[in-house]
Amino acid sequence: MIESTMQDQASGLRRLRTPTRTKVITVTGGKGGVGKTNITLGMAASMAKLGKKVMVLDADLGLANVDVLLGLRVGKNLSHVMQGVCDLKDIIVEGPHGMKIVPASSGMRGMTELTQAQHAGLIRAFGTLDEDVDVLIVDTAAGISDMVLSFSRAAQDVLMVVCDEPTSITDAYALIKLLSREHGVTRFKVVANMVRSYREGRDLFTKLTRVTERFLNANLELVACVPIDERVRQSVRKQKVVVDAFPRSPAALAMTALANKALTWPVPYSPSGHLEFFVERLLVKDDSTGEYLSE
Repeated sequence: MIESTMQDQASGLRRLRTPTRTKVITVTGGKGGVGKTNITLGMAASMAKLGKKVMVLDADLGLANVDVLLGLRVGKNLSHVMQGVCDLKDIIVEGPHGMKIVPASSGMRGMTELTQAQHAGLIRAFGTLDEDVDVLIVDTAAGISDMVLSFSRAAQDVLMVVCDEPTSITDAYALIKLLSREHGVTRFKVVANMVRSYREGRDLFTKLTRVTERFLNANLELVACVPIDERVRQSVRKQKVVVDAFPRSPAALAMTALANKALTWPVPYSPSGHLEFFVERLLVKDDSTGEYLSE
């Protein structure tokens, strides 16, 4: 009996020590209007089409728009979770191709003024979800608020979306500077969005790296050049993702290629030292000390 019990416990421990590893990508950019949400949803829909279990978190807690862009009806959102009205699992809605959407609130000032402890609590709440998720994509707000910094620090990959405007470049640089100097985030993947050609995208990337290489200890990688495309605007009016509304359009093809590339990015086995989503799935708790031990 004792031997059987020990075997059962060992079997349970092995299951705990082989967790589902979730790829976490934060999409940010500093400036508003650079197309973060369209990039987020284009990637998410493309991954979901491939059979991946995808979750999108609308982390623009004051001016949420993911549900609007998808034409979804939302009852409760993250503000209700923070108020203790419901659990995180209660607000998740289903989007195209079965992807899960975590909606945020809109027009609520209090949600933009959360403390760092509240940020951490919200991030850790994802560890309690029973959802089996392959990829979690976080669509942040514009600017360099504490919430943007928290979610950027929590991700395994930070996708910096920039367009060919001086304010976009300076705002992206400011965010990279803050994350690298004060929060230890030194690797960034860059999307040149709404460009007229691949060459223009490369030139835009060069403008950004020219200043980061000179003044910052940060590694930037250009991962996509998404062309300016009227079909994106048309898909927004239709409340559909461009990869669904116009799958052969230039922007849709670029977003699909980006999604395929993102799926090849490695997932760290253990936390990198920053806050991590689904942290309970990446750590094993030592019951004798109450401490979490990395695998």
